[in-house]
Amino acid sequence: MKTQFSPKGLLILIFTAIAMNCSFVFNVAAKERPSISRQSGIASVSVPQIKTIGIIGGVSWVSSLEYYRLMNQMVRDKLGGLNSAQILMYSIEFGEFSKEERLAEKGDWRPLRKIMIDAAQRLKNGGADFIVIASNTMNSSAEDIQDNVKIPVLHIADATGRKIKEKGLNSIVLLGTKYTMENNFYRDRLEKNYGLKVILPNQAERNYINSVIFDELCAEKINRESRDHFIYIINRLLKESRAEGVILGCTEIPLLVKQEDVSVPVFDTTAIHAEAAVKYSLGEK
Repeated sequence: MKTQFSPKGLLILIFTAIAMNCSFVFNVAAKERPSISRQSGIASVSVPQIKTIGIIGGVSWVSSLEYYRLMNQMVRDKLGGLNSAQILMYSIEFGEFSKEERLAEKGDWRPLRKIMIDAAQRLKNGGADFIVIASNTMNSSAEDIQDNVKIPVLHIADATGRKIKEKGLNSIVLLGTKYTMENNFYRDRLEKNYGLKVILPNQAERNYINSVIFDELCAEKINRESRDHFIYIINRLLKESRAEGVILGCTEIPLLVKQEDVSVPVFDTTAIHAEAAVKYSLGEK
């Protein structure tokens, strides 16, 4: 006996079969793709949680460029493929800032602190999970930022101190701006927290290093004569103090001095700081 369907019944049967088949295909496919959630009517793909790096850059832009390059290369090497770092950068206009920075060495750092706190707040508002200050000198404002903006700041001296101790060293030469070399925020942190003996150039050498940083390196000028003089200063300090390594404690100095130029371990603070930020971003210890 043949079963007969009315046109309406036949359409219902066809649509039911199509719906059941689509449901089966959807359920199979769902197992093969990332889960999708909907919030406020917007679809979002569930991915592993990665913290967004907030970089205060532009102090100077020359070293900020290195931070950006290194962070992206490190994430690519860790995760493979086309993966890159999740970064927000606020680049401070360095012209007036550099003038204020030189004046601040004589006493009043409040105008610069205000600029740094404002930059950090902008990054936090933009979605940064933590802050990296792309300057050794301006890491002197790390505590002010944490107190005022309430966001973690990865201190460059801590990243550097840990790396030196991993190498088992106890005495270290520190090169940087005059403020970094002569004030307590950097040297004391290395000595008290990491048990390091920090050795500095003499006054004339500190003045020379500072002028090269601001007048040449921050302007993207790499001079062989300056490199040779830096290496002379380093070798003198190594010979007289028997230091075991050298901190390139200005994020522009690694553009001038390389590991192959020096006989002891060289600590490139730009690379060390970038590595610490990537590890923190990816949830590594």
